[in-house]
Amino acid sequence: MTEVLAHGPYAEFALLLIISAVAGAVAVRLRQPVLIAYIIVGILVGPAVFGLVRAQDQISLLAEIGVTVLLFVVGLKLDLHHIRNIGAVALATGLGQLAFTIVFGFVLILLMGKAPMEALYVAVALTFSSTIIIVKLLSDKRELDSLHGRIAVGFLIVQDVAVVLAMMAMSALRGAGEAAFAEVAVSLLLRLTGAAALMYLLMRYVLPRIVGAMARSQELLLIFAIAWGTGLAALGEGAGFSKEAGAFLAGFSLASTTYREAMNARLTSIRDFMLLFFFIDLGAKLDFSTLGGEIWPAVVLSAFVLIGNPLIVMAIMGYMGYRKRTGFLAGLTVAQISEFSIVFVAMGITLGHVGVEALGLTTLVGLVTIMISTYMILFSHPLYERLAPWLDVFERKRPFRELAVERQGRPAGQPDVIVFGLGRYGARLLQQLQQAGIDVLGVDFDPETVRALRRRKLPVRFGDGEDPDFLESLPLAQATWAVSTFPRWESNRAFLHALEQAGFRGKVAGVVRDDLHARALDAAGVARVLNPFDDAADYSARVFAAEIAFDKEHAR
Repeated sequence: MTEVLAHGPYAEFALLLIISAVAGAVAVRLRQPVLIAYIIVGILVGPAVFGLVRAQDQISLLAEIGVTVLLFVVGLKLDLHHIRNIGAVALATGLGQLAFTIVFGFVLILLMGKAPMEALYVAVALTFSSTIIIVKLLSDKRELDSLHGRIAVGFLIVQDVAVVLAMMAMSALRGAGEAAFAEVAVSLLLRLTGAAALMYLLMRYVLPRIVGAMARSQELLLIFAIAWGTGLAALGEGAGFSKEAGAFLAGFSLASTTYREAMNARLTSIRDFMLLFFFIDLGAKLDFSTLGGEIWPAVVLSAFVLIGNPLIVMAIMGYMGYRKRTGFLAGLTVAQISEFSIVFVAMGITLGHVGVEALGLTTLVGLVTIMISTYMILFSHPLYERLAPWLDVFERKRPFRELAVERQGRPAGQPDVIVFGLGRYGARLLQQLQQAGIDVLGVDFDPETVRALRRRKLPVRFGDGEDPDFLESLPLAQATWAVSTFPRWESNRAFLHALEQAGFRGKVAGVVRDDLHARALDAAGVARVLNPFDDAADYSARVFAAEIAFDKEHAR
């Protein structure tokens, strides 16, 4: 092993990736999030165990970039239109859970003998649930579009906004010394106002044109997104906030553009890869000499998160008129802390507010709660059946709000048909289906085509139909048909695989131009094959036959 590492950082990185891949495979086998495996890998390769990590500077740099991409993707998902439609229950539940966990967590941590600043950081860290893990688990269970899934995603958005505001607020305390709280608050308010004004001008007048030009090339769009995220992260740190806050604002500034789903889909894999180094770096830097005294505090705080957070969510949702089952299933999604919690406390160490003990405590709580809550969510329905008799206190006699949701039926904005590829045939099909009163959505990766069809008031999105990550952002749950107009069988094969990965359960129609392509689609199980040339010829033949019959009839 020593001989391999002697070849330098490249060999060391190769070894880390191999170990991480093996550990990740074990975690997946155990139905655990891979970030647990990455932290354990970091511990094993760090100085506390085998001491294999020597390229600390390189790994730390990649870890910082990973956090930047993570916050950028979070900001990218916060579309202003979605924020307006979060709903009262998601807002009330999110804020209620935040307030409960911070207040009671802070008091509980103080009673353990921790310093006030450390207690504040850890208490705030306990409030954040992992959007990445929850969305992945709900997506795997096909519950992302369920009522409790939509509510959970709503208050996860509230938490994502809260973590960035918390980072901004704590970074504003950097170097404040004995400055009055009012001075810090005014300074933060002025900087937030300046950042908001700058973001508005960029989003309104500058970024749409720049992104539209970049979108002509898939590779260039990806490079621009990373450059914009890292650039604003550096600017945010220079402005007295933090790299994390700057990266979030960079993503948020692009969230209202047509290209956000395409950027998000392409950045997801890069985010996951770069975060690998963050968790390895975290594990490698854990000081086990300080963790011995943090075990019992970690056990107590883990129980607080696993039990207290779901209970407060159930109480709020029950009061607002939801059934105990919906409240229970949504409440389980906050029964863990997230990678944001670790990032937040790590930022506190960088700012000099807390020591490594706080990071060790937060990491231990994260490991325990993520591992246990994963199984709680995976087996949520059997767990509810066992606990249901004791949950009546969390349900009104008449759950009026959930009854109103049931009467509404199908959610708004859910298409019956999604057309992929908007050339002459696809665009015409999209237009005719809309005129026929069918809820339809079009998807294309040509920005010029998307802009032209939007000007015609047609519902279209920019994105790659062959990308499973992008397809997961589409409203596939209620769609009964997906129509592919891709001209090549290779593209259709990738498209069909991506649909399967995204959990699409409707029927698929394919447009072909030759018999070979038609046979391939038919063999792949496509429900309907459309041949524009044959269909047009058949239609024309029927028209001519009718005309000839009519002429002969009148000639007599």
